[in-house]
Amino acid sequence: MRRAVCPGSFDPVTNGHVDVITRAAALYDELVVAVLVNPGKAGLFTVDERMALLRDAVADVPNVRVDSFQGLLVDYCRAHDVPVIVKGLRAVSDFEYELQMAQMNRELAAVETLFVPTAPQVGHLSSSLVKQIATFGGDVSGLVPKAVHERLVAQREREGSP
Repeated sequence: MRRAVCPGSFDPVTNGHVDVITRAAALYDELVVAVLVNPGKAGLFTVDERMALLRDAVADVPNVRVDSFQGLLVDYCRAHDVPVIVKGLRAVSDFEYELQMAQMNRELAAVETLFVPTAPQVGHLSSSLVKQIATFGGDVSGLVPKAVHERLVAQREREGSP
């Protein structure tokens, strides 16, 4: 069985993430989308919320499984017999950072990395930008899956933001 993992914080999941996940899933028998648990960083959504939003966003992709991990990604890969990491690339700056990580992951655990360039129509998206736009009342409905948009709107209304 050909397996890969697509890791990230996914806080929140964007249409760019869904693009990379969907395209990578077409290459593998199973693609695990793994949400990083970072206890030192407070996210907009909890890990459980992010996992639920991801499951909703990729519900029509049957070979995708959503999980979470803490610590080194290569340890997760070893423990779950996953030989490939899938990373989406938006720009050259992403590549420079991700190449270094890919080389280290290969050195540490012989885990390969597949780089998937984002589609041009979603290459500008990042979770950070989406959060910032949503916080100030901007319309992010075309940037994120429907369930994410609904959660962002509800959260903004609860907090009384614009």
